[in-house]
Amino acid sequence: MNRKVAFYTLGCKVNQYETDVMTSIFEKDGYEVVEYEEYADVYIVNTCTVTNMSDRKSRQILRRAKEINPDAVLCAVGCYAQVAQNVLEDLKEIDIILGTNDKREILSAVNKFIEDKERYSKVTDILSERKYVEWNAMPHSLKARAEIKIQDGCDRYCTYCLIPYARGPVRSRDMDNIYNEIKEISKTEIKEIVITGIHISSYGKDLADKPKLIDLLEKISDIEGIERIRLGSLEPLIIDEEFVTRLKALPKVCNHFHLSLQSGCDETLKRMNRRYTTAEFKDRVELLRKHLPEVALTTDIIVGFPGETDEEFECTYEFLKDIKFSKMHVFKYSPRIGTKAAEFPNQIDGTKKDSRSEKLIELSENNEKEFASKYIGNEIEVLFENGHDGHTTNYIEVYSENEQELNKIIKVIPTKFENGKLLV
Repeated sequence: MNRKVAFYTLGCKVNQYETDVMTSIFEKDGYEVVEYEEYADVYIVNTCTVTNMSDRKSRQILRRAKEINPDAVLCAVGCYAQVAQNVLEDLKEIDIILGTNDKREILSAVNKFIEDKERYSKVTDILSERKYVEWNAMPHSLKARAEIKIQDGCDRYCTYCLIPYARGPVRSRDMDNIYNEIKEISKTEIKEIVITGIHISSYGKDLADKPKLIDLLEKISDIEGIERIRLGSLEPLIIDEEFVTRLKALPKVCNHFHLSLQSGCDETLKRMNRRYTTAEFKDRVELLRKHLPEVALTTDIIVGFPGETDEEFECTYEFLKDIKFSKMHVFKYSPRIGTKAAEFPNQIDGTKKDSRSEKLIELSENNEKEFASKYIGNEIEVLFENGHDGHTTNYIEVYSENEQELNKIIKVIPTKFENGKLLV
């Protein structure tokens, strides 16, 4: 009888990609993959540490597995394991702990534990890593889109962020390996790929021939069978005349860009160590809107960063009203032990964070409705991820009451906008 394994993924698309690869590895070894809420012999949680809430949820999800099967092998892998090895080792129900690079050993670690029942914890020094390490396995994915990891690590060291300590320095993947993986995916029914990484704008800076992200996009755009190429979060300063001019010639690249802003106030951006000004950010927005029709721009915003005065927040609010993002992801600042910002003076009261967050969420919802509503009554192309839910190229969510064909771009006419989605 085959053993059963269940995965739970927290956090970003990079984690999802790595879970897909781990899933493939276990399937090839004869394991049956089941949902996390089902009874399994092995539970693997791919953890996240981007916020305190991510840490807490990682621990909660881990404990849930033992409630389903007290005798299961319980594994914590990834970013939270990387930065909080000691904390997880104190949780006696966890059998295997592996850091971000060490998770490649997950299958052998699990099989060894099943044999000898000896607890295993390995977290190598990620900050000393200098080379991208291939998984040597294809991701398991039968979804409408597939994540493609092109790099790992980040060297930006924003004052609020632990990710450089969890993921290490920038390590870019060989362009030919990326191309070959997408070529294999193109043989399946998948029509859309998502270019992902920890900081994809840094792609190539560590490689000998110094390729850029746009070079990679040009290379993979000729792969037949792939109809959409979607980009993950971009550093704003990568957007310049050359980038946009070359991008315009690549019709497969989706006209949706997530430019992570974090604050609309220059003084706050300085304390965050974000390395650009609001004026520079706005220039990039105008460049994209000038050259790319129907482009959607989304962003991340942190409210309540240490020292954020009422005047600074109002500056952010007015800047966001001016830019008019199609959608904003709003986060209340959460101190992360080990970051500079956690030691900053003038930490902001939780009530004030709540009110600022609510104000920006309301602005985001109004912008989202205005942006999407202009497509009501017009024909749009949608790739449905399941029978009812899909996305346009510029990442508007679409819901169809009638079941639609999967893995096919379908033309539909929306009739209204409701609950964050166009309805057809």
